[in-house]
Amino acid sequence: MITKKIKVLTFILSCFPAFAFAADIKEFSLKNGLKLIVQEDHRSPVVVSQVWYRAGSLDEVNGKTGVAHLLEHMMFKGTKKVPAGQFSRLIAAAGGKENAFTGNDYTCYFQQLEKSHLPLSFKLESDRMANLNITDEEFSKEIKVVMEERRWRTEDKPQSKVNEQFQATTYRAHPYARPVVGFMNDLENMTAADAREWYNNWYAPNNATIVVVGDVKAQDVYKLAAQYFGGIKPHALPERKPQVEPAQIGERRAVVKAPGKLPYLMMGFHAPTLLGLESTNATKTPEQEWEPYALEVLGGVLSGNDSARLNQKLVRETSIAVDVGAGFDATARGREALFELSGTPSEGKTVAELEAALITQIELIKTGGVTQQELDRVKAAVIATDVYQRDSMFYQGMQIGQLVTMGYDWHMLKTYPDKLKAITSEQVQAVAKKYLVKDNMTIATLDPQPIDPNAKPVGKPHVH
Repeated sequence: MITKKIKVLTFILSCFPAFAFAADIKEFSLKNGLKLIVQEDHRSPVVVSQVWYRAGSLDEVNGKTGVAHLLEHMMFKGTKKVPAGQFSRLIAAAGGKENAFTGNDYTCYFQQLEKSHLPLSFKLESDRMANLNITDEEFSKEIKVVMEERRWRTEDKPQSKVNEQFQATTYRAHPYARPVVGFMNDLENMTAADAREWYNNWYAPNNATIVVVGDVKAQDVYKLAAQYFGGIKPHALPERKPQVEPAQIGERRAVVKAPGKLPYLMMGFHAPTLLGLESTNATKTPEQEWEPYALEVLGGVLSGNDSARLNQKLVRETSIAVDVGAGFDATARGREALFELSGTPSEGKTVAELEAALITQIELIKTGGVTQQELDRVKAAVIATDVYQRDSMFYQGMQIGQLVTMGYDWHMLKTYPDKLKAITSEQVQAVAKKYLVKDNMTIATLDPQPIDPNAKPVGKPHVH
């Protein structure tokens, strides 16, 4: 499964009441380098276990795109002790749920079980961390499944084609230019040896973090982790080269022609991320401390609910768009981020008109800032929580796992809301003026072509 990183603002805000449990978070390290983070939550007799590997499409090289996602599939294909397909059956027999997902920055495997079955999760995960059996036969089957997934997710969906072209146009040197699913030519030429190489390079305890949330005792989980994972030997990881995108020095555009009903537009601006554990106070500038938070608030002012500017002005009042949105994610392991806007013009409207309308809204913020009412609305989201997400152990674990794997300190969850609420109208205006400029802008649009009524989807979805 391929996933985009959950927007940190949305995610952290939705889980804000869960911070009351932060005192019950404990962090451990095994001698082999494996990190373990346990969040006790005793509201129900359930446990969520997630294994995060610091390996995603960010670490791939040209010619082997998609191998991180392919290896995620192969992790379900068995070890000497657990035959192909048996992993999922054992979890299901215990009444649990399991799956995995791959992104730019990481690969994650997870199970949700009744708390007494946590040893089963650890037993299975430790086995495939050290003893995965990648046979040519299983590889030849699964690579076809991954190619089908690419057809389903990208080839069959015009907006996905636009997104892929948008990423490739926005980034010229950085790996974020490449799709997580991989290019079809690379998948067609991929071998089982490529999958084994990826597994041997990156799947090691010193490149992994286990996050456990649920009705458990942290010390008991630590003992269990030491029992099952402690004997796995670490190994030297490949050197990670610095990968910095050169500054954009002019507007970029791309047009995608594909069958579709309506045009579509994506607009993006390079912007700074939060600095992680690699930085020190000596390397940080004052702007780096607050600009990412101001960009998050700007995204909330423009989009997020029915009363946000874009929906109010472009959908409700002028009917230029049938849908429109904006957003910014302040965290990334690759330390590259985009402030993004996107939308679908209403029937009879053009992408040029939608583009002009979006630019107008940006310029209004540059010249007039945002109102106190808008700031209050966005900041109120910090404490206005969706009950389902607030109660989700899975999402509590995911917020920790994402941050740690991307090189951030999970303790920032405690300070993030206050830093967000401290942002002023002047700061929002300042980041709009600084980053949302034409020389820093990339636009990709869909030029819809006639749809063949007899055409059938070229791909189909996949479930492990």
